[in-house]
Amino acid sequence: MRKVVVTGLGAVTPLGNSVNETWEGIKAGKSGIGLITKFDTTDYACKIAGEVKDFDPTNYMDKKDARKMGLYSQYAVAAAKMALEDAGLSKETIDGDRTGVLLGNGIGGFEVLEAGYKKYFEAGNTRIPPLTIPQLITNEAPGNVSMLFGLHGTALSLATACASGTDALGVALDQVRSGRLDMCLAGGTEATVTGFGIGSFQVLKTLATSYNDCPEKASRPFDAAREGFIMGEGAAILVLEEYEHAVARGAKIYCEFAGYGGSSDAYHITSPDPSGEGGAKAMVNAIKDAGIKPEEVQYYNAHGTSTPVNDPAETAMIKKAFGDHAYNMKISSTKSMTGHCLGAAGAIEAMICVKAIEEGVYPPTINLENVDLEHGCDLDYVPNKAVVAEGGINCAASGSLGFGGHNGVVIFKK
Repeated sequence: MRKVVVTGLGAVTPLGNSVNETWEGIKAGKSGIGLITKFDTTDYACKIAGEVKDFDPTNYMDKKDARKMGLYSQYAVAAAKMALEDAGLSKETIDGDRTGVLLGNGIGGFEVLEAGYKKYFEAGNTRIPPLTIPQLITNEAPGNVSMLFGLHGTALSLATACASGTDALGVALDQVRSGRLDMCLAGGTEATVTGFGIGSFQVLKTLATSYNDCPEKASRPFDAAREGFIMGEGAAILVLEEYEHAVARGAKIYCEFAGYGGSSDAYHITSPDPSGEGGAKAMVNAIKDAGIKPEEVQYYNAHGTSTPVNDPAETAMIKKAFGDHAYNMKISSTKSMTGHCLGAAGAIEAMICVKAIEEGVYPPTINLENVDLEHGCDLDYVPNKAVVAEGGINCAASGSLGFGGHNGVVIFKK
């Protein structure tokens, strides 16, 4: 298999509209969660989210193009533009025939769906906005990226709920390894901070509702006082490139994308297997795929949703996969700062792993004031403050667990 490296990064997150802003916020333990501004939350039990702030799509594309896209597509195009620029590439210099796009997305254009339904129920079927379908469906994000940057390689959308971004990276890795592509823009995007989005997860009893007066404290993975996740939004895209191809053009190389593993719990439509068995299989598969020993993984960016069910199950998963080494690893959930960005989460967290390797810094889990030892959460979750890694970080992993039992794990090496 051909070696694959990361040569570009782009991101739009609740912590900032760039990789640098996001990463600096992560290192500082900054929360991107606040009161929802996108709709009236008067009748909502949950009034907070990790919103993307001050996003202007015309900074990344023409206004005419932006009007044809759902917000999740706009986020993807913005992240793609930043990733290409970071990789020293442009529409004019990239080999479009050998470059693909593979993006994870859980739900699509929720704000478009709401607007379409409103018109349909209030005024009838002939008043549905004409671009509802092109703005709504999940494949339009990679479609728009490929059109705007002239990429003629494989363009795919992948949906595995909250594991979508991670699984998209894994499938893209295989595309480049196999020789089908020399480069691939891969990651995830999501924009579900809408009345319908928050309301739907709220009735499912998955969101935290007791922290509306202190939003920055609401997402608290592995803490005994956690009660649910906080919705986030955004996108992250990584430029994946075959190693010799990157060297030949003198590209900056962040790290090697060493391995990917997936699995299915085959257990429940919304809850992870509490034994951690399914997720552990994805971890073991990723370790095997990367050709490393479990002890080589120094940092694991956890799915860490801050729900009562997820965090103990994921801790059990880590212990099954890594054995005694689980107690030597640094583990953190950066969702404590970004919220849960659903289909974009895995890609954002993969980007954070790449930056952690580059700078040798373990990101923190903020709001970890009372570790939930009662439910087995007894590992090193890097509480509240980032930690500088003595000797650097040579190997980092990121895991994502999606509704339906989807598990994905990616591994990066210096």
